[in-house]
Amino acid sequence: MEDNQIDPQADDSWIPGLAAFLKEQAGVEAVLLDAKHKKISVATLGPIDQKQLEAALQQTLQSIEETIHSGALQVWPEGAQRFTVKHQEGQTLLEKPSCYTAPSLYQWREISWPTLPEPESCAHEEDWRVLAFLAGACGIAGLTGFILKTFAIGPEWLSVSFFMAALTFGGWDAAKDVIHKLPKGKFDIHFLMLAVAIGASVIGAWEEGALLLFLFSFSEALEHFALHRTRKSIDSLFKVAPKNATLLQNGEEVTVSIETVKRGDTLVIKPGDLFPVDAEVLSGKSAADESNLTGESTPVNKGKGDLLYSGTLNLWGAIEVKVLHPASESSLQKIIRLIQEAQHLKAPSQRFTDRFGTSYTFLILGVTTLMFFVWWLGFGLNPFLNTEEEVSAFYRAMTLLVVASPCALALSIPSAILAAIAWGAQRGVLFRGGAAIEKLSEVDVVALDKTGTLTTGDLEVERVESFPPGNEEAVARLAYSLERKANHPLARAIVLYAKKQGLHPESVEHFQSLTGQGVQGKMGEAFCVLGRRELLEIGPLAEWIQKVPELDEEYSEVWVVYEGLLGRILLKDKIREQSRPVLDALDKLGVHTVMLTGDRRHAAQSVGEALGIKEVCFGLKPEDKVAVIKKYTEQGKKVAMVGDGVNDAPSLAAAFVSVVMGARGSDAALEQSELVLMEDRIENFLSAFYLSKRACRIIRQNLVISLGTIIIMVGSSIAGWVPLSLGVFAHEGSTALVCLNSLRLLLKGSSENKS
Repeated sequence: MEDNQIDPQADDSWIPGLAAFLKEQAGVEAVLLDAKHKKISVATLGPIDQKQLEAALQQTLQSIEETIHSGALQVWPEGAQRFTVKHQEGQTLLEKPSCYTAPSLYQWREISWPTLPEPESCAHEEDWRVLAFLAGACGIAGLTGFILKTFAIGPEWLSVSFFMAALTFGGWDAAKDVIHKLPKGKFDIHFLMLAVAIGASVIGAWEEGALLLFLFSFSEALEHFALHRTRKSIDSLFKVAPKNATLLQNGEEVTVSIETVKRGDTLVIKPGDLFPVDAEVLSGKSAADESNLTGESTPVNKGKGDLLYSGTLNLWGAIEVKVLHPASESSLQKIIRLIQEAQHLKAPSQRFTDRFGTSYTFLILGVTTLMFFVWWLGFGLNPFLNTEEEVSAFYRAMTLLVVASPCALALSIPSAILAAIAWGAQRGVLFRGGAAIEKLSEVDVVALDKTGTLTTGDLEVERVESFPPGNEEAVARLAYSLERKANHPLARAIVLYAKKQGLHPESVEHFQSLTGQGVQGKMGEAFCVLGRRELLEIGPLAEWIQKVPELDEEYSEVWVVYEGLLGRILLKDKIREQSRPVLDALDKLGVHTVMLTGDRRHAAQSVGEALGIKEVCFGLKPEDKVAVIKKYTEQGKKVAMVGDGVNDAPSLAAAFVSVVMGARGSDAALEQSELVLMEDRIENFLSAFYLSKRACRIIRQNLVISLGTIIIMVGSSIAGWVPLSLGVFAHEGSTALVCLNSLRLLLKGSSENKS
């Protein structure tokens, strides 16, 4: 074997995940992988729990394969560059660093490869096309048999042959499912449909059997198409994850793997390219299409200092950008991870319907069998032979079996939940599971953090003043020169302002930090000082500064003193433009709003008055925010908490529904979240609220359709009023109607004015 140190650009998609596994498993020294033939072995030193090791490795393999299929980024764990990778004859050996004698002590264990399902999006895309073909073939064969029988064309066996072909095509997928589940003792709707079709053919009701399987296979194709349509909306996000980036190195453009891009690197983004990472524009102008992440329908202009989000499209200008986060921490990867979690978390009502699936099937089989004997022995119907005057007991039993089957009921909730998740995902509204969708619709109090939620959380230069007036640009330029290498909030705001104004910094020498007061540096022949008001309260300007009134609490100020120049920069946390419309809309809906903030009274009330918020609670510590939420909870209210910081995590955990601003959100806050508003768009909370109410309405409609159809048709079937053909139409029609009703969420989303 030839040794190679791990190259992060190596074209081996399995290695990063296995490197993470090796790093976590203290007793495992190496992994030998043959991905093509699905074989894997691990080398251990000393005693180890075999079952635990096997479970951990199988879980790792499944996670890696799902991530590869989804197109999500493979992340290299820190420290993995010290591992060694070797390749020989299609096998890959990944090994921790060790002494040269260690391999002779390895104990190799072969681990069985987990049986992984086909990726859902691919499976559903393939399934609905195959089912559509089978349904079409079933329909054509069944119709041909019906025509031959009705008009007595050809011998009887010819029409029967076409009916048998129709049953084969229509029941093919159901039979595969039954063969797979029957040995495990599992009975579901596929078993019921096959039983009815076979039963109908036994008593000579070929037309009804063929019609049943045609409509059943057609509704199955429609169901899979609906799921494919919703998953396609989600998968479109996976596919836009860029794989490469153009790195600017020593004035030259080099194409590199996205995994190697680091914070602070300079990238070149050309027109028509996707932004590969979250970044800041250094030079150039363009516009970005952010519709796939935020739902913003119009292009967003981008210039020097503006932020860019990974996965969005650069429309027309070539620009240079500075990387803010590695690809694994980008906005797009956050979305992908959250969506992957959400698709596996079921809503409470969905879990309820799942519980009685098998039990319900056995119940229906039992009731059908009982009614067969009631009709035969109790009412004297012929057990199997239909006559012109009366149908047989078996015919009635098959009709009852069809109309009582829970196809539509089983689809009524998951189809709506998945459609809602898909609609939200493409518009920056990420539900972490179906439970959040149902719970949000019940909220009657919304508590909101101030900084970073109702406001942007970033200071912004409100205005620049000079004394005397007229030298404002010079004041801003001097402040930019001293603050351009700092990273605190005041400095970031000043630097961003200066860049947007096109200012150029002065050369600074002898830079010095004045502890707790500010900074100073020499420009030309004189020193320039930048800092707090307290700097001026001692020295020759002490008497003058006393005459300058203090600012309101919501403002911050930075003073600049240089030779004969004196000025200040006023900064303020900017209120989000959409905060007021969102709060007004919630008020009209009868939802009480309350602001929870640790800020002082004046600053908090100033924002509250500007937004028209109903209740303002200020000076709160994290435990005080929790107490406010508990107070409402004890009053029987259901509270949604909207926040972003570490200090919001306890109150998010205490709330009925936790909502986090996704771009600013801390890891602690994101961990507690049930709903994530990507790109910090507060207006998306209103979209999520409308969407949850609409989804719950559609779920209720679906349940009424499915349960109502079952109740009416079962009653009519027991009374003998329903022929098998009508029962088939009612059953399959309700299933198709439920799927189409759920798809309305994809078409109209959160429109509150339509039901």
